Amino acid sequence: MTTTRSLLDVLPAGAAERLTEVARNVSLPRGTRIFEEGRPADRFWVIRSGLVALDLHVPGRRAAVVETLGRDDLVGWSWLFPPYLWHLGAEAVRPVDAVEFDATAVRALCEADAVLGRAMYRYAAQTVADRLHRTRTRLLELYGPPGSADRW
Repeated sequence: MTTTRSLLDVLPAGAAERLTEVARNVSLPRGTRIFEEGRPADRFWVIRSGLVALDLHVPGRRAAVVETLGRDDLVGWSWLFPPYLWHLGAEAVRPVDAVEFDATAVRALCEADAVLGRAMYRYAAQTVADRLHRTRTRLLELYGPPGSADRW
């Protein structure tokens, strides 16, 4: 991920403490389905250790892995945007230790504190932009003319 710093590292002074008040540490065994595409997005995670595969439902086939996330990565951003439904699925491919956040409580904090809200949205937007760029590069590697991914 281009944004190599964790969410809690980029928040303004005092904001990380307020955010951790609506968080808890979780451990997810390998094979745990963290969320499913189309279901309510009511929480999100920052990975401390382990790996999470983001996948896309493919009718009549196994889910296709579109991204693998690790240490300090944000897992889930669908909780920020109505209708608050997951766009992908997620599974722990290695045991995961993470900080889990209650999305409703975090949205309320963001509404009450414009500085925190701006930092959260900026971090989520940067995460989405970075992942979109990586996806574009992978698509160019797969389907573009030789060397086309190197231009990006």
